[in-house]
Amino acid sequence: MPKSKRNKQVTLSKTKKKGREHKESIVSTIREAVEQYNSAYVFSFENMRNIKFKEFRDQLKASSRFFLGSNKVMQVALGRSVSDEIRTGLYNISKVLRGDSGLLLTNLPNEEVHRLFNEFEEYDFARTGTLATEKVELNEGPLDQFTHEMEPFLRKQGMPVRLNKGVVELISDYVVCEEGKPISPEASRILRLMGIKMATFRLHLLCRWSPEDFEVYQDGLENSDIETS
Repeated sequence: MPKSKRNKQVTLSKTKKKGREHKESIVSTIREAVEQYNSAYVFSFENMRNIKFKEFRDQLKASSRFFLGSNKVMQVALGRSVSDEIRTGLYNISKVLRGDSGLLLTNLPNEEVHRLFNEFEEYDFARTGTLATEKVELNEGPLDQFTHEMEPFLRKQGMPVRLNKGVVELISDYVVCEEGKPISPEASRILRLMGIKMATFRLHLLCRWSPEDFEVYQDGLENSDIETS
């Protein structure tokens, strides 16, 4: 049986002692976990929602472990080349860890992992800067969905409103957001008040490693240095 490379010493960036110890702890934790699970995946995410992700993670905690954080630290833990990888072929995983991505270590069958990720989708209110998925326009006239107490707040968001006999009234047509354009802070607040959700939290599998093979799932990865079986 080949000698494990998990305990090889690594050099992390120069930081304060506390920061260095924290990074070393993460590296050690990932390396120990790699020995406990059958396969490893890199996944990307869009419109991350921490609470929803925690629920998804807890759903799989009996069979899997997730890591999010510094990609560089995870790369160091896994190994960034053949010479420092902790298991054969695992350094290919670290090459895909870039941008908004995370690491999944699991004992679940490949088909089950794909099913869970493909079915995961959570809708939420859009944050500032998110691209609007549709145009939202309010027509001149009464806004029955808002109570009279909301009128000062709506005015602060730039809406041309007034109170007319205790009813919030729009004195001219107003575009909250345009499809394909970034949502402003004011528009984000108004859309939330209207109950309109434009953000979808999704997870996308990018690649999979196992002792037998390595697969890349997503087109467009810079995989010129990635070895596939």
